[in-house]
Amino acid sequence: MDSAAGTEAGFPAPAHQHQDSIFASAFDLIRQAISDRAFPAASVAITHRSNLVGLKAFGRFTYEPDSPQTTTATVFDLASVTKVVATTSMAMILYERGLLDLDLPVVAAVAEFAGEDPRRDTLTLRMLLAHSSGLPAYDKLFLRARTRDELLAAAFATPLTANPGAQTAYSDIGFIILGAALERIADESLDRFCQHQVFGPLAMTYTAFNPPSTWRTSIPPTANDETFRHRIIQGEIQDENASVMGGVAAHAGLFANAEDLVVFAHAMLAGGRPILRPETLAVFTRRESSPPGTTRALGWDTPSSPSQSGKYFSASSFGHLGYTGTSLWIDPQRQLSITLLTNRTWPDCSNQAIKQLRPKFHDAVIESLGGT
Repeated sequence: MDSAAGTEAGFPAPAHQHQDSIFASAFDLIRQAISDRAFPAASVAITHRSNLVGLKAFGRFTYEPDSPQTTTATVFDLASVTKVVATTSMAMILYERGLLDLDLPVVAAVAEFAGEDPRRDTLTLRMLLAHSSGLPAYDKLFLRARTRDELLAAAFATPLTANPGAQTAYSDIGFIILGAALERIADESLDRFCQHQVFGPLAMTYTAFNPPSTWRTSIPPTANDETFRHRIIQGEIQDENASVMGGVAAHAGLFANAEDLVVFAHAMLAGGRPILRPETLAVFTRRESSPPGTTRALGWDTPSSPSQSGKYFSASSFGHLGYTGTSLWIDPQRQLSITLLTNRTWPDCSNQAIKQLRPKFHDAVIESLGGT
């Protein structure tokens, strides 16, 4: 892709010919992490001031020496980065069109959420987006649900563990319910809506729920699932709840490569254009004022102290992490985005070393660009 055509299509101008010297310390951290078996595969993309200053792949799909080499086109299971690239994007577009009232009670959109607990009637869509719903973080709904409808019914019936709006607690369950609400408001499924309102307009060619089988050889495996599905998980969603939902879920399910996430990040740094207005993006990326002490925006996270984003991202930054070892952080003040995709869950989800690596990598990148 030449730079003129790329910039016109919303892709930042390629300017990474000197990346190996500029980001030597940051890239060495990735290589060392692979050597230490924090993850076998990684793909990195860095944009700065409308230029693509870093785009590099590391390692192989697995730790086997004959495993395929990772490339910058390698497609990864984004896990919870789905929450911002797909679900929050859908919420922002519906909000901009006047179709989504953030303070609408959940029961008004999803009648099945009602129950004997009167607190459920006070829970709003804003609280689901801000992770202040009072719903639990996670539940193995897949153990008692065999179909999408059964899993949704189990999510709708999940008891509250706190008063809505009283505290922040990151919740997959909340986002599953949010996804159902958004689909009903839009009268369209999450995957179809995002394809023609987000991925299509941004020319994100290698971004999809349930990627086609022809992509399988371009996707590193994420798990050797010996307990639930009894197979190696490659080219299908690692998250078990999303799997039972047919691979399309608001909390997880999206696949993409670093090149596509660069385009998405570039749009967010352009104030949401061409898919959103800057005023809309500002509403969703601004840190919420309640509950007290929250670092959550609407759908998005913001830097905390300490933060997986490291120590340099500005207060106006927003981003998200994914369980499989993925992350996207965007800093409008620095005009910077950093995408880090890995399959740290291979083979069994036990290695948590990425939690130490990720902030160090972000810090090294920003230091390499002269930032402090």
